[in-house]
Amino acid sequence: MAKIMIIAGDIMIRAQLYDTPTARAIEQILPVQGTVSTWGDEIYFTIPLEQMLEPDARQDVEAGELGYWPQGPAFCIFFGPTPASTSGNPRAYSPVNVFGRVLEDPKSLKGVQNDELIRVDIYSG
Repeated sequence: MAKIMIIAGDIMIRAQLYDTPTARAIEQILPVQGTVSTWGDEIYFTIPLEQMLEPDARQDVEAGELGYWPQGPAFCIFFGPTPASTSGNPRAYSPVNVFGRVLEDPKSLKGVQNDELIRVDIYSG
């Protein structure tokens, strides 16, 4: 599947989309941009996509995974514990469709602030 670039402020990070219905739907709406919200070590922003939960949707995710949260609807990037975490691993507020993962150190996203502009586009490099 496609590679994408996530840009927020001075931070640029590459990610790989999985071969899932949600990843294909997100690829079709790129580029997208929005305003960052943070929830612990999670960045999320609203995107113009309505997608149902997939059968393998889950609440427990790994640092670096990308998730689609239907209730937002939001593009989520997990890079550490969230307020719902019961360990040092990320946990979504409720189940998300995991559709990709960042290819670099996800902890670099700690520098992204609330209300910052974020943009996601296809990466052709």
